[in-house]
Order: sequence, then C-alpha cells, then structure tokens
Amino acid sequence: SKNNGHEEIKSLISSFNGEVGFYFSHLEKGIQFGINENKIFPTASLIKIPIMVQIFNRIENDNLNIDSLLIYDSSLIDYKWKGDDSIARFKEKETISINKLLTHMITFSDNHASLWLQNIAGGGAKINNLLKENNFNKTRINSRTINREDQYLKYGWGQTTSKEMSELLIKIRDGDLISKKSSNNMYRHLTRIYWDDEALSQIPNHIQVASKQGAINKSRSEVVLVNAPNGDYVFCIITNNQFDESWDYENEGFALIRKISKILWNNFK
Repeated sequence: SKNNGHEEIKSLISSFNGEVGFYFSHLEKGIQFGINENKIFPTASLIKIPIMVQIFNRIENDNLNIDSLLIYDSSLIDYKWKGDDSIARFKEKETISINKLLTHMITFSDNHASLWLQNIAGGGAKINNLLKENNFNKTRINSRTINREDQYLKYGWGQTTSKEMSELLIKIRDGDLISKKSSNNMYRHLTRIYWDDEALSQIPNHIQVASKQGAINKSRSEVVLVNAPNGDYVFCIITNNQFDESWDYENEGFALIRKISKILWNNFK
C-alpha cells in the first residue's frame, strides 16, 4: 500500500481497547514509524533478552563458561508457579548446561530458567548497569532488584519501550552487543522460538526471524526482526491495560500482533 501500511496500523491501534506502543524500522530502506514508541510499557517476558545479554557479558568478560553445568536448587529460584515450565519439574541437584538453560529461557520462555539465569547473571542491578552502558535508558529489570520496588509494582518483572526493544534486537543482529561472537550466539537463540502463534504465524516458515514474546494479564508483546528477501525489518508491539485479559488465541492483544505482523510482511517482504 502507498503508505507502507502505516495508516492501517494507526487505525488498528486507535480502535484497540487498551494502550499500545509500536515501533517499526526497515534497516535497509531507512523507513521508520512509531506510535507511543518512547512510552514505557511492561516487558513481561521480553526482559529475558537483557538477562541473556548479561549472561553473555559474563561469558565474555567474567570466566563464565557457556558449557558449565549448573546444579538445580529450587530455593535459589524460589518461584512457586509451575505452569508448564520444564525446569520447574527438575529434581534437586539435577544438572543442566548454561547454554541449554538459555534455550529454555528464550525458546520456551521458561520462567524458572529465567529466574535461575537472572541469578547467575549477577542479579538485576548488574543487568541494569549493562543496559545503561549500552544507552538503553528506559529498559530496566525490576523484579528482585533493590530500589526498583515501586517500578515492580507498576510494571512487573521489567519495563521498556517498543523502540528500545527493537534497537536491542538491531544491536544483536549487527554484532554490536558484547562481541560479534556473543551477538551471533544470542541471535541464533532468538531464531529458535516455540511460541509461533502470533507475529511469527504471519511470516512464511522459510523466512528466518529473531523474536521474543511476552504476556501477562493485561499486556501482550512481541519484538520481531525479520530477515526478509528485500531487506531486514524490525518491529515491536507492546500493549498495556488491556480490557481483554483472556488467554485464548482470540485475545485482542494477540489478534493485534497477528494483524500488524501480516500488514508489515505484505508491505515489506
């Protein structure tokens, strides 16, 4: 369409029952547009990308080995909701490598794996310092982090903007985060995603995509970098204060993400 789908996306967002932050950038064509792209929203599971980044920072600069075996200790994770997380089903003293644990955190979005890795990363303050050093001024982890209690009550596990989340993926894609090798590893993790019912479902299965999804009661989110034939593009959609708190496929937030992903693919493939 003549305006790259921008108008269509704008009208979808304006009729949405809740708040939406949206950002799009076509990396080759230099086309960008956003709606509330600098407004702070809850990350939900998108915060797992910064946790991964700090793990790779420690691997690169801190003698942490990606193949190191960690010993499971549920009291360290201290999280009582099992959900369908595999790591929650571990027996005490069971071992797993850091690399496989990263796969559970990114691919399956396992919360137990993520809280374990947040601990191995050195905790929230360390992750936030790394974000600050890389000029991510609005993206922060709040859970289990000193002096972030008020933000935790407001946003939950973490907070970000749709623009910063997109820029985080761009930096990883460009090999500019931690090191070329670490960025390459992180990018591969982000291409192996189990949760493919939303944005990914609208992109053909032979196209490589790096992404991460998030969902909590009133918020649905996804950040997506598409290695499209006509050049890479990235977008991020985050909702908040959704009227629809259902967990089914037709949730209004999930539906919005699918619609926007489809419009962008049709305009930029």
